[in-house]
Amino acid sequence: MSDRLPSLNALRAFDETARTLSVTRAAEALHVTHGAVSRQLRQLEEQLGVTLFRRQGRGLALTQEGELLRASTSQAFERLGQACSQLRRRASEAPLVLGCPGSFLARWFIPRLDRLKAQCPELNLHLTADDEVAARLGTDVDAVLRFAEPPWPDGVRVVELAPERMGPVLAPELLKDASPATAPAALTTLPMLHTQSRPQAWSQWFAARGLDPATMRHDQSFEHLHYMLEAALVGLGVAIAPSYLVEEDLRTGRLVAPWGFIETPARLGLWLPAGAPRRDIDRLVEWLKQELARSSG
Repeated sequence: MSDRLPSLNALRAFDETARTLSVTRAAEALHVTHGAVSRQLRQLEEQLGVTLFRRQGRGLALTQEGELLRASTSQAFERLGQACSQLRRRASEAPLVLGCPGSFLARWFIPRLDRLKAQCPELNLHLTADDEVAARLGTDVDAVLRFAEPPWPDGVRVVELAPERMGPVLAPELLKDASPATAPAALTTLPMLHTQSRPQAWSQWFAARGLDPATMRHDQSFEHLHYMLEAALVGLGVAIAPSYLVEEDLRTGRLVAPWGFIETPARLGLWLPAGAPRRDIDRLVEWLKQELARSSG
């Protein structure tokens, strides 16, 4: 006789039938047909070479061999159920790993962490900053916040959260010798700061305002947007930045945006792996939309 185990489906059909002593009730519990359970039981008896059930009145009773197998399957399926429940609990308790650009993390997300914890105490969140974090989506990162332009790539699900609004910002003292009324004249007299992460930002803003990109100054370039904004804060020039990243600086007067913001083709989205999302993703999306609406308001 082969030592190979029978199919798990056959053993599950036997265990449920042995528990209820009814093929009909076993089929209902397993969400299959009466015939499917009967076939599994016949195949199991044929493979084991024994009879597992006998007729008793209008119902079923276990044979001696059936009692022996039932003692093992009952314990085995109970232990399997306990192990699966433990794994589900671990998965639900594991932190949701959210990646986002370092500038967005530092300037928008971290200042709101207290509010997130107060409003979503059940959300166990681990934040990570990495410009290439999207490449790790679905491996060691559960979701990614990023600004990007559609169409979206295959293999990801993108929840669009808000449009990107981009505009020039500068320290207020720089406006002493420049008139805010006319953007072209002012910008040609002030140092213009650029970032390698968004080289097209100034061109987009100039085009949206009907200005000639040839009049742009190229005074200082920075590898990251965060460094460019720090330079703007100490008065080194005019930076071009998403409104979400400078709203606190604008509110406190550390920066001003005299020439306004334009909406770009990019969208802030939450990027998720294809497939069923974690339950806590929905709560995070709800909170993000609420906070972004507060920001744009």
